[in-house]
This record gives sequence, C-alpha cells and structure tokens, in this order.
Amino acid sequence: MESSTLESPLFNLTGKTKAKLTDIAYQQLEEAIVTLRIPPGTLISEQALSEMTGIGRTPLREAVQRLAREHLILVMPQRGLLIPNIDIGKQLRLLETRREIERLVCRSAAKRASEQQRASFVRLAEAFNAAAIDGDDVAFMRSDREFNELCLVAARNEFAESALRSLNGLSRRFWYLHYKQAADLPEMARLHASVAGAIAAGDPAEAARCLDRLIDNIETFTKATVLLDQL
Repeated sequence: MESSTLESPLFNLTGKTKAKLTDIAYQQLEEAIVTLRIPPGTLISEQALSEMTGIGRTPLREAVQRLAREHLILVMPQRGLLIPNIDIGKQLRLLETRREIERLVCRSAAKRASEQQRASFVRLAEAFNAAAIDGDDVAFMRSDREFNELCLVAARNEFAESALRSLNGLSRRFWYLHYKQAADLPEMARLHASVAGAIAAGDPAEAARCLDRLIDNIETFTKATVLLDQL
C-alpha cells in the first residue's frame, strides 16, 4: 500500500469548502480501495488516511462514513478501519440485485436525462471506447465511476439511487482485482459505451438491453473467477 499522499489530476484542494473536501476525500479513498492501492484486509487509521490524502480529519471522517455505508470500509471500534475482504458469493448476490435496480436506473435515465446530461453520456461513450483501444484500466475505472454517478442523477429516483449506490464501488473493486485473469477490458469498455450511447439517444428499451448484456458479461466473468480460484 502506498503511504504517500494520493495524487490525481482530478483533485485540487485550493480554496475548497468542507463539503467539497469531503467529496474529494471520498473520491480519492474510493479509487484507492477499488484499485487495490489499499488492499483488502488492510487495517488502517483515520490519521493515516488523512496523511495519505492531505485532507483534514472532519471531512475525511465524513468520507469514511460514506464509504462504510457502501461496504468499502468497516469501522472497527477501538481498532481502526478495516478494508473488507472480497467474497465471491456476496458478489453474485450483488449482481442479482444490481441487474434489476440498474435496469430501472438506465431506462429512467434514458427517459429523463437533460440535454446537457445526454451530451455527457456521449462523451462517456467516447471515453469508454478510447479505454477499449488503449487498455487503460484506471481511465476506465474513472469513467465508470462518473457514468454510474451520472446515471443516478439523470434517473431522478432517490430510492433507486440509495439502493444502487452501495453496490457500484464493490462491483468495481471485484472487477479490478480479477480482470487480468478472467476479464476482457476492451469488451467491458465497449459494453459500457453501448449503454451510455443508448441513454444519450433517449432509448429506454435499448438501454435496458445493453445493460443486460453488460451484466451477463460481468456474471460470466465472476463465475470464471471461481473456477480460477479452484485451480
């Protein structure tokens, strides 16, 4: 695990409000957990995370609470913060839930997205296609996180948002852990591009079909990791 301050071109701390600092802390820590810079099974303190991010304790604590709600951090009283291990059985149950909720979110986003949001979906489709060509896993993960957030905002359904938000980070972390063994990054990126394109085009039925193809691919990948673990 890296002990130095986490850095990204997305994050500039100058003149930010506490609320914005919380968002920045969340984004940095979520990416560090999902991309395994903070590995599963790590026990770490808030102070260490504050030093890693360069962000103060109060906004960082709020970010940690959000990550705890999303099951990416376990708060261990008197012990610290634990990054939970990955459970394949839980991942399959997660996908079962994710398919139904995300289908609703993608269809709703296709119906309700503003023109500005549709333009953002077009841009994300292009970013996914670029990641497919370049094989850039971190660029793909960042586009995926932005895509997930945009879907939730464009769908305008706070109940679906609450349910799905807790699943997205866990899905990305599982994929990142195993994709070099069992997944096809270019194909995954192209499938995401198809969903983004259907939403941009305002086609709910096609968005749902593209989403089903994406989840089918993820389920196949998840089951393949079980076979690899048994070898």
